[in-house]
Amino acid sequence: MRGVVLTFLLFSSHLYGAGSSSYPLDDVSPDLTDKESLQRGARTFVNYCMGCHEMKYQRFQRVADDLGIPEEAMMSNLVFDPSKKLGAHMSNSMSVSNAKQWFGNVPPDLTLYTKLKGGPEYFYTYMRTFYEDPSRPFGVNNLLYKNVGMPHPLVHLQGIQKKVCKDIPKIAKNGGEMREAITGHPLLENKCGDELVNRGVSPLELVENSGELSIEEYDSLIYDLTNFLYYSGDPSRLERQRIGGFVLLFLAFFYVFAWLLGREYTKEIH
Repeated sequence: MRGVVLTFLLFSSHLYGAGSSSYPLDDVSPDLTDKESLQRGARTFVNYCMGCHEMKYQRFQRVADDLGIPEEAMMSNLVFDPSKKLGAHMSNSMSVSNAKQWFGNVPPDLTLYTKLKGGPEYFYTYMRTFYEDPSRPFGVNNLLYKNVGMPHPLVHLQGIQKKVCKDIPKIAKNGGEMREAITGHPLLENKCGDELVNRGVSPLELVENSGELSIEEYDSLIYDLTNFLYYSGDPSRLERQRIGGFVLLFLAFFYVFAWLLGREYTKEIH
């Protein structure tokens, strides 16, 4: 039990930021039967996430077997370290000292991330809500996790998002709008809310700092990545559910004979 609590605390503190917010989570429904989505998610993880984040409780071979990836294709396209074997864990070469120097903390292992950090909805929302913030060390912040300490790894794909800022009337302590003494015009202040201007490629126009993918394409990429992390958190989920169905059928079948046997044992009592 102590180990479970410790693991939870480690994952909770490893998003290397100041703290979570009450930003609403987006709905997402992982589909573990969609092998193509899982394969694309594995490719995205290895290419964009694995340089910093390990998946040390998962093996390349297990991923290849479960996702239907041939061994040769797995070794050629998803295992970049020539010293690693197919049965090796999905770890990287980043040292703890370098991680702390670059990010201030060690990036979390993502094997169980969707199980311990708010579910797949949390990760899906998190990866879609980075926005430009020059005050942060890496120039970005996150609506879901305020003052996040990591860079946006997919910024070239999504593009730079900016918060929507508007001029709104200043509110006095008594709740009324503040106005200029002479003209009576309302005093305005510029405030930024939780809406984002998405700089993904638009089918109508290309905007400055746009990403390589459209909004829909980027959301699809993050869905595939989320789907893969959801699978990695519990690789045997589908098999367990399949076996569970047979177990329930067996128990229902066995109950009939157990009831008949019990009736036979107790018929003289009643």
